[in-house]
Amino acid sequence: MPVYEYECTKCGKRIEVMQKFSDPPIERCELCGGKMKKLISQCSFHLKGTGWYVTDYGSKAKQKKEKKDKKGE
Repeated sequence: MPVYEYECTKCGKRIEVMQKFSDPPIERCELCGGKMKKLISQCSFHLKGTGWYVTDYGSKAKQKKEKKDKKGE
């Protein structure tokens, strides 16, 4: 289940909530009754290069070494 962040526009309180996509968004702050808005959070991982992660095993240096080893056989 995704974790969503909400912030109250009145008191500034921030909360994190685990919700399904089908769950309705939180509309009111439980402390002051102010309007809650859903925040867009920074992603906890990033995709880069030819693999999934920066430290992925599919690096070009490894591929070059494998090609070199095959030529030497």
